[in-house]
Amino acid sequence: MKKIGSLNLIGNTPLIKLQNIKVPNNVEIWIKYEAGNPTGSYKDRMALSVLSEAMKNGKVKLGDQVIEYTGGSTGSSLAFVSTSLGLNFTAVFSDAFSSSKKQTMEAFGAKVIVEKSYGKGITPELLSRMKTKAYELSQKPNTFYADQFGSINVLKGYIPMGKEIKNKLGNIDVFCASVGTGGAIMGTWNGLNSHNSKLVAFEPLQSPYLTSGKGGPHLVEGIGVGFEPPFLNRELISDIKCIDQVDAFKMCRRLAKEEGLFCGGSTGMNVFGALEVAKDLKYGSKVVTLACDNGLKYLNSNIYQTN
Repeated sequence: MKKIGSLNLIGNTPLIKLQNIKVPNNVEIWIKYEAGNPTGSYKDRMALSVLSEAMKNGKVKLGDQVIEYTGGSTGSSLAFVSTSLGLNFTAVFSDAFSSSKKQTMEAFGAKVIVEKSYGKGITPELLSRMKTKAYELSQKPNTFYADQFGSINVLKGYIPMGKEIKNKLGNIDVFCASVGTGGAIMGTWNGLNSHNSKLVAFEPLQSPYLTSGKGGPHLVEGIGVGFEPPFLNRELISDIKCIDQVDAFKMCRRLAKEEGLFCGGSTGMNVFGALEVAKDLKYGSKVVTLACDNGLKYLNSNIYQTN
């Protein structure tokens, strides 16, 4: 499907090299700045891929209702792409996530249904309730379930991100990123098509499902889902590192103050993790990670409310 209007703004985001934060072994750390997408998130790529393919294949038509459960970044992207394509969008959301994401979805015309977290944060039980509610809604006539945890078009949507990195930097030594569905890290890896590089995944120390098989409550939105990510190919991953959310949030504040990069919690985790990876690399190696989304979404969260 040919991209129309504001959808043409998705992708071709800049790569930014860390300049002021000291990196071990003089390693180059490059950040794919996905906050440059229309909703300030790399999820715009996924939403465009899923919905445009669904329309192309006749699975959804003008005026139909798109359904998804979401922490808000995917929902904001689906709301944006839906309205651009003449679709409607309903999000199953929760008060465990940033309220500004709810406002963003509603600004794009979405209906937002809120599941209560009861002050327990992002837990596997909460995500299960949200999923069940979304499935119920998707059984109604003229609805389409976006299926961010199952649609192969999620993975396809991130392949261009890897190609953009490859075209800019050529061969790299490590690509590393935090894991939600696994779509972004694996899709980008497929686009990189790099056989000599290493792939490293990050997850919250507070919810170490990938390394221990047990999830837990945490505050890093968009990752650490508490079950096996559907798109994650463990056979391709060299290492999985647990990063404390406290360190991730501190890194968010450092990135803003020292590098002028204003991003969310998963980005802080990515950059902190990249610095950890750099400790074990040879002098002058090249590492790439992702700035997943814009920090404006998190001004009312505990990342930037430090007093």
